[in-house]
Amino acid sequence: MIECCVLILAVSFFAISAKKPEPPPKKEAPRVKQARINSEKEIKQLFEKAGIDYPPKKLFLRIFKLERSIEIWAMDDESGRFKLIDERLACALSGNVGPKRRQGDHQVPEGFYALSEFNPNSRFHLSLRVNYPNKADRAFCAGSDPGGDIFIHGSCVSDGCVAIRDTPIEQLYVMASDAKAGGQKSIPVHIFPCRMDKSYCQSVMGFFSIDDEGLKKFWNSLQPGYDFFEQSHLLPDVKISPDGYYTID
Repeated sequence: MIECCVLILAVSFFAISAKKPEPPPKKEAPRVKQARINSEKEIKQLFEKAGIDYPPKKLFLRIFKLERSIEIWAMDDESGRFKLIDERLACALSGNVGPKRRQGDHQVPEGFYALSEFNPNSRFHLSLRVNYPNKADRAFCAGSDPGGDIFIHGSCVSDGCVAIRDTPIEQLYVMASDAKAGGQKSIPVHIFPCRMDKSYCQSVMGFFSIDDEGLKKFWNSLQPGYDFFEQSHLLPDVKISPDGYYTID
């Protein structure tokens, strides 16, 4: 009996000692650590004002190129719908309305994307990569280089990116980092030429697509996704057709 107990204890000790040690918590990069110190108070005030607990379970970004506007939305746990947390203005956003179609066209893309990378050591303070090109972009750019390296970043220069200065990117970077650490696997980023339900936006799109049926069709494929969120404050289920146009399920 004693031998049996000794054996059980030995096996238990071996099982405990054989467990992989817990990995140490990841240390934040110095810029991110300082960004958290700089922005923590204002971030919490923004979420308190919106009536949403921080950190949010889900974060969502919308960018409007003509207005140079970046909206930050977070999901309300009670309703399951998104509430507007803040709106920031881009100080630099190159190109014009219309999607990005090739390397070197200096265009900010348009479409339905997500954040794919956090860069704490960016040349532009901090940066968040947008996952351009997606399947739609690659369909349109077949046979040519679609380009890449599209970021939302600090500073105030743009070559296809969205620059929002250092203080706003610190706040956005911390929000996105905390949402991701809380379990959000993918943070959506929807980029539109302008606010598509506004008459001035329809006029601008009409002007730029007057002799371009392909561009008109592309913008028409963005419209349902824009309208769905505007009406419901829920994220649309976006799919991409083989020819590169967006469809909403």
